Amino acid sequence: MTFVASGLDRTTFDVWAPKAKRLTLLLDGERYPMQRLNDGWWTPEDDALLMSAEQDYGYLLDDEDTPTPDPRSRRQPEGVHMLSRTVDLSAYAWTDTTWTGRQLAGGLIYELHIGTFTPEGTLDSAIERLDHLVSIGVDFVELLPVNGFNGTYNWGYDGVLWYTVSEGYGGPQAYQRFVEACHARGIAVIQDVVYNHLGPSGNYLPKFGPYLHEESKNTWGSSVNLDEPAVRRFILDNALMWLRDYHVDGLRLDAVHALVDTSEKHILQELSEEVDALSAHLGRPLTLIAESDMNDPKLITAREAGGYGLTAQWSDDYHHALHVALTRETAGYYADFEPLEALVKTSTKGFFHDGTYSSFRKRNHGVPIDPRIPTWRLVTFAQDHDQIGNRATGDRLTATLDEGRLALAALLTLAAPFTPMLFMGEEWAASTPWQFFTSHPEPELGKATAEGRIAEFEEMGWDPDVVPDPQDPATFTRSKLNWDEPYPSSGGEDSRHTRILDVYRELARLRKSHPELTDPRFDRLSAQAGEDPRWFRLRRGDLEIVVNLSDEEMSLTAPQAVLFETVSVRETAAGLVLAPHSGVILRP
Repeated sequence: MTFVASGLDRTTFDVWAPKAKRLTLLLDGERYPMQRLNDGWWTPEDDALLMSAEQDYGYLLDDEDTPTPDPRSRRQPEGVHMLSRTVDLSAYAWTDTTWTGRQLAGGLIYELHIGTFTPEGTLDSAIERLDHLVSIGVDFVELLPVNGFNGTYNWGYDGVLWYTVSEGYGGPQAYQRFVEACHARGIAVIQDVVYNHLGPSGNYLPKFGPYLHEESKNTWGSSVNLDEPAVRRFILDNALMWLRDYHVDGLRLDAVHALVDTSEKHILQELSEEVDALSAHLGRPLTLIAESDMNDPKLITAREAGGYGLTAQWSDDYHHALHVALTRETAGYYADFEPLEALVKTSTKGFFHDGTYSSFRKRNHGVPIDPRIPTWRLVTFAQDHDQIGNRATGDRLTATLDEGRLALAALLTLAAPFTPMLFMGEEWAASTPWQFFTSHPEPELGKATAEGRIAEFEEMGWDPDVVPDPQDPATFTRSKLNWDEPYPSSGGEDSRHTRILDVYRELARLRKSHPELTDPRFDRLSAQAGEDPRWFRLRRGDLEIVVNLSDEEMSLTAPQAVLFETVSVRETAAGLVLAPHSGVILRP
């Protein structure tokens, strides 16, 4: 384990390895015996061993001759199976000293994957596109996991060295440059982290100690052993590293429902306590957002009220209700969301399943949200990496919706009562898919991954013959954004991409200029819907969002002015007429 001590480039190599009987540090080709301390920790016998950055090292466990990377390695320049390299993160000359952070309330999140956001797929190339995010009013950029994985490209959820930044993205220094560039533009950074499982290749943690519960598994493999204090500390220290050493503003916690923790104090509560303490020290807000399948507001309930005290959590229910309203797709977990009343309920209550029966799960599911909780504590979206990438062909809404309904997706995302999140390219109706891609070097692992995907899609009723091979490099290449769509090289073209981009920009502007659109009070919300013809109305204080989801014109007689329209609204003596698949924001 690498600690950066006070002073210049001073490191020690203590490591938690309770399974080892003997341990040797291999440092720049030299061997240094290590001695066992209390609680399974080891330290070099030479306590004066002080090393500088840019040195390669690993550990020889027992009688092995092949070194194993440091579980807390900060750099893996040759990949996750090779030697670690020391790095002094404190040596970076930060220029964001005036950055005071951003609170999540009122914010707009933009989710992106570094490898497919730009043609180059690096952190430095992503910096060149940050001004685009500023132009659409983005307050937070959320990066899919960037830590070390085996292979050349990956979604990020197969990470095995949680403390590293993938060299393919540019490594730790590039990450620091990216965060600094975001802060210079007023954008906060949220890092997606995975603490519920490890990837299938390059995970050497079980050699060192009981990091995993072999008898407890989730969808992605063995559960992390949260009964072990050293493993809990491994997670907590990692979270603090991103926030402290990389100046990150928040963490998105992947699939917290897969965390198996029977401790008196749940790891999420412990994490929120430590992050709040760091926030007080740094003098800037730090955000924790949970992805959870539980529909349990305990996650975002204050600790003093018996909750875990996280900042926010995703509401997949809102996505499902919106997706079905726009597409009429009702297979699999979409089945319960067919009536437009599902959109009414999620828009005003946050969850659809709040103790109701879930036909997909075949049981009652969820807990109601206390209406005193502010609405911004729920993150909602029309598209995200999972809801696109876990489709058979990785197709976006762009592939099936006309321009009118794409504009409605924007309206119902950015005018919703919650914290809106966009997925990269959504804002210009990107035509490129975002498919599931892997680059496992082991052929048998690649084959098993592809077969597993096909089995998943059969459960959703999708045709397995159209599923792209995740190991095919073309699957990865197809998923890269095409920046010629929103910014044509010849200039001046008016296209669906540029028109949809204008819609997102205008809606983001309205969110910042009209306080009703960021009002966090549940008791200021009301909604109605009809099925024949299909329409939806959401009142937010004095503003009203009206959406015509039918194929027929819709008449409005309310004496209100149009603040925003997705297409031209026709005025008549009796009031307003909305075209099919159109929407408006009205004000008194």
